[in-house]
Amino acid sequence: MNVFDTAIQTFLTGVAADLPILNHPIRVLAALYTFKGLALVAVLWWIWFKPGQRAEWEREMVVATILSALLALATFRIVAHFLPFRMRPVYDPELHLQFPSDDLGAAVLPTWSSFPSDHAMLWVSVATGIFLVWRAVGVLALLHTAIFICLPRVYLGWHYPTDILAGAAFGAATTWTMTRDAVRTRFAVPILRWLRKSPGPGYTLLFAVCFELVTQFEELLILGRLLLK
Repeated sequence: MNVFDTAIQTFLTGVAADLPILNHPIRVLAALYTFKGLALVAVLWWIWFKPGQRAEWEREMVVATILSALLALATFRIVAHFLPFRMRPVYDPELHLQFPSDDLGAAVLPTWSSFPSDHAMLWVSVATGIFLVWRAVGVLALLHTAIFICLPRVYLGWHYPTDILAGAAFGAATTWTMTRDAVRTRFAVPILRWLRKSPGPGYTLLFAVCFELVTQFEELLILGRLLLK
């Protein structure tokens, strides 16, 4: 672990030891979908139905943001597979740090590499899309992501700070690239055209995709593992 990670996680484990009353609420916070992706996805729907002269452009940006999030999540699965395995801090006895994690078997998969953070990659991607459309709300979305999604994962020892920063940087870069006019219009315009032509199946699919984003495809992954056994 580098000096940057060491300093932050030593400080946070000190806070956890000095203020144990915080530990259970933070564990609960880290596990609830309401405080993870649900709030951000709800803002995307707000933007989608918000009237205004830029409504068509805003819907294109929402489509691009959702696809950016999917791309970021898929990229995480690939990158984590090929990069050297990095043990999660909470499982590393060489750190000599006591993290306030509980029920880790359900919360964190010890066989998954810590680097980069999939949560940071995914939700910074979404928050960046919100920021590019609606600056004031986007700042709140980025703060929400930092405080309610990323920080608890470092506090509980599920990720190193550099895992979070790397994931966040990739997520933001993915959304920024996908929302450029030259890129966005190639896929967002046809998708919006299809939604207007077939709103029933279109919005059904959009809802399902948003639901899976909020849960990060957790149930589908569980089902896939069961089928592969």
